[in-house]
Amino acid sequence: MRGERMSIEASRQDLPFVAPCRHIPASAPFTWIARGWRDFLAAPLPSMTYGFAIALLGVIITYLAWRFGSNWVVLLLLPSFVFVAPVLAMGFYAISAELARGEKPTLRRCFMEERCRLGDAMVYSLVLLVVFLLWMRAGTGVHVFYPDLGNPSFSDLLGYFTIGSAVGSVFALISFAASAFSLPMLLDRRTDGVTAAVTSAHAVLKNKPAMLVWIGLILLAVIIGFATAFIGLVVTMPVIGHATWHAYKDTIDSSAWPANC
Repeated sequence: MRGERMSIEASRQDLPFVAPCRHIPASAPFTWIARGWRDFLAAPLPSMTYGFAIALLGVIITYLAWRFGSNWVVLLLLPSFVFVAPVLAMGFYAISAELARGEKPTLRRCFMEERCRLGDAMVYSLVLLVVFLLWMRAGTGVHVFYPDLGNPSFSDLLGYFTIGSAVGSVFALISFAASAFSLPMLLDRRTDGVTAAVTSAHAVLKNKPAMLVWIGLILLAVIIGFATAFIGLVVTMPVIGHATWHAYKDTIDSSAWPANC
């Protein structure tokens, strides 16, 4: 047992800190969306089950925030969303992984695959929650730049909006860079959250044009969902989730790490 443990520790030390990434063209996200749509059609029931859960969660948060109109309600609901969303997202990755292996995806199989990396996903969610709380705190601090005037004009508000947008963009880019490929890598390989997040950020910085297109497509999917009173999220979120798995497979070379489960 001791020799086996030492062998495992030695093999872990031989692993690189960051997985290498490939350079991808700016048009690659459209290919990912096409593959995501194909996976959605191949497994509509489990995909829509996860999509319905996301839509329902969005409806609940929106209703409670509107009903009580309190920032404290949003703060109480934020942890639930941050902790539940990665679990739901990993469900989409599990479905695509099973389809790639030629298996028929079922909710039971997806739950079993997610359970293998649930601990790392929760640690990742905790870190993401801290980032969101800092983001909200920074947003509150930006109010010191609001003009102290009774009826400020647009030119008076321009500095306030510029600073607020800059601060929000920084936190948004940090969150996106750390999460773009980290969760699929955690599901696919036996690695830790730090390595997955750093790998994700490295791949995003290496492929800025493609990532800008990818962000635009994600925002479009979210807008469609909101414009349809969250109903569209039942379809758009699964497609984005499956496409994210293919984005990870095309971009990250994680072959150095052992396969998960």
